Amino acid sequence: MTDAGGTRRGERTRTRLLDAAESLFAEKGFHGVTVRAIARQADSDPALVAYYFGGKRELFDAVLLRRAEELNTIRLAELEACEANAGPDGPTLEAIIHAFTHPLLDRSANGGPGWKSYFALVGQVTNSPEWGVAIMSKYFDPIVRHFLDAVRRALPDAPEEELFWSYHFLSGALVLTFADTGRVDALSGGLCKSSDLEAVTERMPEFLAAGFQRLAQRQSSKKQEAETV
Repeated sequence: MTDAGGTRRGERTRTRLLDAAESLFAEKGFHGVTVRAIARQADSDPALVAYYFGGKRELFDAVLLRRAEELNTIRLAELEACEANAGPDGPTLEAIIHAFTHPLLDRSANGGPGWKSYFALVGQVTNSPEWGVAIMSKYFDPIVRHFLDAVRRALPDAPEEELFWSYHFLSGALVLTFADTGRVDALSGGLCKSSDLEAVTERMPEFLAAGFQRLAQRQSSKKQEAETV
């Protein structure tokens, strides 16, 4: 294979295949894309997909892994910096949520079309019973668990059940944001725009922190209500 090996030409070909697959998978989903279509968009030979990746499923995994590794490294660094730079009482819940969500929103807003495609693909995978559990667990559970550990330190009395429900709602808010459906544009008559990620970044941590805190207090509130009856 003349395009093989660790040559610069081979690396360029591999990158083109990843970029093409990322774009097409984001647009049409895994089952809506053929290896031939990916190779055609990458101006490459379909046989090179098998050579570099093994097959379409392995290419799909490689697309997700490529940016997940970079993203998780940055998210971990922001979470660790958030905790390290906080005062003796530790970081606020809002600051923890900002550290966890900011790298995603920033790259979606400023990272270029490749990151846009990637987050659209992540949104598809998250919403898919076929892919969601296996793929999200494989690539994102370690950083999510680190985030939840930080939340536990900020909300030490929160029931575990409420923390996981709170994270579930956080994840849903992110996926809807990445979907960029234009729904809020139409509903608000143009006052709000789903593509305005700066507005999302300003509001999301505050909104989500209030939800985490309210659910963390839920059991205590129910107990107090029962005692006053």
